[in-house]
Amino acid sequence: MRGRRGFVGATGAVAHLRLFTLSGIATVLVTRAFLALAGYPRLGGGEGGRLHIAHMLWGGLLMMAAALIALSFLGRPARLACAIVGGIGFGLFIDEVGKQITDEPGYFYRPAAGIIYLTFALLLLLPRLLRGRSDLTPEQRTARAADLALTGVASGLTPAQRQTAIRLVEGERNAVGEALLRLLATVPERRPGLWERRRPGAARVRDALRRAAGHRLVLTLAVVCVLTEALLFAVWLTVAGLDGELAYEPQRGALMGILVSAVASAVLGAAGLARLRADRPTALRLLRAALLVDVLVGQIFKFTVNQFASVTELVFDLCLLWVISTHLVPFGSRAAPAH
Repeated sequence: MRGRRGFVGATGAVAHLRLFTLSGIATVLVTRAFLALAGYPRLGGGEGGRLHIAHMLWGGLLMMAAALIALSFLGRPARLACAIVGGIGFGLFIDEVGKQITDEPGYFYRPAAGIIYLTFALLLLLPRLLRGRSDLTPEQRTARAADLALTGVASGLTPAQRQTAIRLVEGERNAVGEALLRLLATVPERRPGLWERRRPGAARVRDALRRAAGHRLVLTLAVVCVLTEALLFAVWLTVAGLDGELAYEPQRGALMGILVSAVASAVLGAAGLARLRADRPTALRLLRAALLVDVLVGQIFKFTVNQFASVTELVFDLCLLWVISTHLVPFGSRAAPAH
């Protein structure tokens, strides 16, 4: 088999990238909550001459530890540890971005929350982009099977992992593929972990939630919420602008960004509502687009204005996005990228 230059996606890359991102998000939220309770925006420091070590440095140390784990160890446990440790370190690192990109001193530089949100939103899109590249060459399929086989040598394979690896090289009529099949048949079996054992139960819960979300009443409420939210922001900020109130706001640019995204969401949502009876798939895609404008654009400015209080609204918007995407599934549309 002739080698090719470039990167080959690792098995489990989507799950590990998502774990990295979620670890970082949880770290930022916990750090902000702790600092709010402590009443002062710093960790490990004190007043006067006491030494203060910015938690960005702790984040750098943890990211270095993750890199050392990735470079030094093989197998699934090492990748899981790398994702979690690296995610925590990145969360501590990015949390102090306000001290590095600022026009004023202080940890609570207001646009920092929007920058942090945008960073994690892009990271959450990355696994979807990798998953979208499903057309693997024979060389890439063999490389992934070899990756799984190596994991099996180090820590064993579950029956599902073994079958996945075998399917990757089945039909490969070459020495490497046949050697991998022999290796996969001999590597030790690993008992499924706690999460793997609970996947059937989680799948049943997910299916029940999808059936509930697929109800017509739930869709109606979601459409009403999409339009109401967009119209409220658009009308409120338009009136405030006409009255001259925005001229005295310190975050005028962010408020204008919220206004533009709210107007765009309202227009898309109204267009979707108008087509809901005549062309349901197009209507649902327009409603989803209205939510994506808010989630991927508007929320950046809302985090700038409202800081991390915007998390509640974001969770609500993601729930609406999931409902709309559930109704799009029968029409062949994939779930929204922010989900």
